[in-house]
Amino acid sequence: MEWGELPLAAAVSRLGHSIKRAEQALIREKTRALRDVGLSVPQYTVLFTLAESPGLSGAQLARRCMVTPQSMASLLLTLEAKGLIVREQSDVHAKVFQCRLTQSGWVLLHRADAVALAVEQRLAAVFTPAESEEFRSLLERTVAILDDETGRSAPSASPAALHWPQAAGQ
Repeated sequence: MEWGELPLAAAVSRLGHSIKRAEQALIREKTRALRDVGLSVPQYTVLFTLAESPGLSGAQLARRCMVTPQSMASLLLTLEAKGLIVREQSDVHAKVFQCRLTQSGWVLLHRADAVALAVEQRLAAVFTPAESEEFRSLLERTVAILDDETGRSAPSASPAALHWPQAAGQ
């Protein structure tokens, strides 16, 4: 192989390439589904994260949602303008604002989570329960291996840990 040549045939056989393609397909489908409820995937992720951990600051949300602080600032402005979140000054730090879902935010999150879950259920339906568990286990092991090697630890959101208040009229 000459300097500067890339073995292109090898790119499609790389594990990272397959993982990225799967991620992009999942995000594309969630984007399509969430558009029907008026949210983007990043907006849904912020609402979901705040449901799990109310009172996070913009910086904490940026880390948990894996976006830049600048992107999070824009997301929070949009969500606040839509009346889906409120930002309140922290009792501890005057320059820190803690974010919480409004009742409208909870109602929309219920709707958004149902459509996002439908996408995930469509994906899960092609696997047996044993295959789903093995797939999940392999993905978690992948994350653990890469986090160990980089010294990072990514927070995980567990839907089972969420305590969903009942939406009005349900």
